[in-house]
Amino acid sequence: MLEYIMPVFLLLNSMSPYLLLGFLFAGILKAYVPNEKYIGFIAKPNLRSILFATFAGIPLPLCSCGVIPTGISLHKEGASKGATISFLTATPQENVQSIMVTYSLLGLPFAIINPIVAIISGLTGGIIGNKLDKSSYKGETSSKPDCCSECEGNKNKKIKLLHALHYSFVEMFQDIGKWLVIGIVIAGLLFLFLPEDLFSVYLNNPLLNMLIVLAIALPTYNCALGVIPVAAALMMKGLSPGAAFVLLMAGPATSIATMTVVGKALGKKSLLIYILNIIINALIFGLIIDFVLPASWFDLSIINNTLLPECGVHEISIFESICSIGLIGLIINAYIRKYLIAKSYK
Repeated sequence: MLEYIMPVFLLLNSMSPYLLLGFLFAGILKAYVPNEKYIGFIAKPNLRSILFATFAGIPLPLCSCGVIPTGISLHKEGASKGATISFLTATPQENVQSIMVTYSLLGLPFAIINPIVAIISGLTGGIIGNKLDKSSYKGETSSKPDCCSECEGNKNKKIKLLHALHYSFVEMFQDIGKWLVIGIVIAGLLFLFLPEDLFSVYLNNPLLNMLIVLAIALPTYNCALGVIPVAAALMMKGLSPGAAFVLLMAGPATSIATMTVVGKALGKKSLLIYILNIIINALIFGLIIDFVLPASWFDLSIINNTLLPECGVHEISIFESICSIGLIGLIINAYIRKYLIAKSYK
């Protein structure tokens, strides 16, 4: 039984300190940078709105499950189609939490490359979107906040820190806790059951690696946090770093749900731009990683020895274990609040 639990435990230990710190930063951003502060900057179909939508989306505490309604809401409030495409493309790929977890599991090069590509793909998607659809401008955004924004504003005035902590360790865990657990468990099982030479034997062509991963990642829902340990596990089984990057980029950025909503709200033309932009950027930068950048940058055996449970000997950090216990407790608390307590009031 221990052999099944240990890979999951080691992954959780590696991620938990960075996750907790990332969730805290996300709550601070949410509390001190309310949505109504930046909506007015992304209304016009120009480069300024695209730049703002892209750069504002990268650090925002929105995971894949939260970016769709937020992005479409921005468009309904006046954001141009280009800015909306930029926001929907860049935001789910990277945030504070995923950058920190990427660094902890995949190393500094991935942690630097991922947000850079998120910015580039956000800009290219927005620019092309505005060029091909001139009718996206709806006029200046209304300055009147909705009820949720007004409620958040009142909370911020009363006590911003409390609001930040609640958002960090309750609301965010309610939104993505399930997907985080699923990602970690799947990654641990992949370590155990996938053959060591799976990709090196059957998928030793890096481009073929990328196309197969892309075909799987595009339609499926992948949380930006949950997909990171899965990518690490697949790399340990022989998946090329470039193909792992394709998973990290295309997985969180697209899904059947995202494509359906984007197509309905923005139109088929914008949907096609959105999908092709992600595919092209993922493949280009995946190939750059595999064929241009040094392979030693992406060697997980050098980057993170905790991902290599060998000979039954494991170095377990007390601090990381405490963080893992705290993380598990927060997930359980979020589940109780979201499901059990909510049901009791029905």
